[in-house]
Amino acid sequence: MRAVDIQKIHSVVEPVITGLGYELVELEWKREAGAWVLRVFLDLPDGSGKVGLDDCAKVSHQLSDVLDADDVLPAYSLEVSSPGLDRPLKKEADFRRFVGKKAKIRTRQPVGGDRRNFSGTLVEVQNGKVLIDVGDKKYEVPIDVVEKANLIYEF
Repeated sequence: MRAVDIQKIHSVVEPVITGLGYELVELEWKREAGAWVLRVFLDLPDGSGKVGLDDCAKVSHQLSDVLDADDVLPAYSLEVSSPGLDRPLKKEADFRRFVGKKAKIRTRQPVGGDRRNFSGTLVEVQNGKVLIDVGDKKYEVPIDVVEKANLIYEF
């Protein structure tokens, strides 16, 4: 099995997705049940999450053709889907787009003392930091220390 460069996969996948009018939210390359799986999560540029089955099929078809032609990956299964209700937040633009929404953030190191987990409303994003209101206090979290962040869907 040859080594796979995730950055190379990203550089091949993202232009295809943006060229079709979508946004690449997240990319996963994992070994599951003895086989390699490339999971691609996409959204509309407005972040609405209204990506349907037809959208996923269209992107999947195009990606398969490009990935196979470029011979970027060894044998793999491709899964294309929307990010779901708990959409991951990866880039500063993601946090900015969802200001006013509820989110969960986990950091790699403590922020504001000894806290690593935050759940609350995104208030503001500036200079690589997100301000989150957890109810009793607001915390300024540097985006570069975020390990994982997701929207919290409100019914």
